[in-house]
Amino acid sequence: MGARLKDGSVSFGPLALARLMPLHLAVNATGQIVNAGPTLQKLMNGQAALGRNIGDVLALRRPPGPLTMPVLLAQHDLALGVVLTSDPTVSFRALVVPTLDGGAFLNLSFGIGVAEAVRRHALTVEDFAATDLTVEMLYLVEAKTAVMDELRNLNRRLQGAKVAAEEQALTDQLTGLRNRRALDLQMKALIRLGATFGLMHIDLDFFKQVNDTLGHAAGDHVLRQVARVLTQETRATDMAARVGGDEFVVVFPNLSDTAQLMRIADRIIASVTEPIAFEGRDCRISASIGVTVSTLYDSPDADRMLSDADSALYDVKRDGRGKALLVGGPLIEGLVGR
Repeated sequence: MGARLKDGSVSFGPLALARLMPLHLAVNATGQIVNAGPTLQKLMNGQAALGRNIGDVLALRRPPGPLTMPVLLAQHDLALGVVLTSDPTVSFRALVVPTLDGGAFLNLSFGIGVAEAVRRHALTVEDFAATDLTVEMLYLVEAKTAVMDELRNLNRRLQGAKVAAEEQALTDQLTGLRNRRALDLQMKALIRLGATFGLMHIDLDFFKQVNDTLGHAAGDHVLRQVARVLTQETRATDMAARVGGDEFVVVFPNLSDTAQLMRIADRIIASVTEPIAFEGRDCRISASIGVTVSTLYDSPDADRMLSDADSALYDVKRDGRGKALLVGGPLIEGLVGR
């Protein structure tokens, strides 16, 4: 593995050469490769270098063309730009030294493409000479990569936290439905886009009695069950929101068929009227609903529509509860749960 000194010259065995110059090539006078460094052989993805012609392994980078012995010998003592023929993305600077037998010795080094070569061929510090400054560059690249990965991870976590916070800001924490802020944003967006939509304002009947007789835990349970009913009776594209203690609003994008909306309202009333069990007791409520659609307005306005649906709802309550009323239309009888 050591070096031999003789007549002012130094000779190295294959192991010493591999350690000192892992990217070297030695060719004989006919251009046949007689020795190759381990890193160069690794870059060739298992293809044998020994015995092949130099022009089959390396090519000139600029101007592109074949690498021949006359070109090599004409360029001795100069840095020659070459690329791997098997992977032209890997480029080198080659220092060419003629040998006494008419051949040549090439010591290769990476240029600015070292990072790409390391990535594509999974090179490590073991593939470079210990004194090669590329090793220092690799440490910097690895450090930069680690920092960039951590920054990307941090950015993803921050983005996830932002999305979660925004979602929480638009969600009613008790029922999991949307809240008043989300409702306002949805209605403004639909009006801005000129989309048609239906609107229901729902108020629970006899909810105060549940709270007064069975306690607030029972009331919270009832609200969650109502939220479940609203989710089941509406489409995935609809928005159900809790906007007050026992008040809910449902928005139905692209639905202006009043008959269909009234059928949905009847189903909601029927489901809500079913007794809700809580700790061995039945909670009995019903629902009063005011309904309107954007097509009833020349210029839909969110506040006006909500106010109209709210007025219709309280007309229902004065008329006996447990019904749905379409603004501008007849009183539609629903299932009454009094």
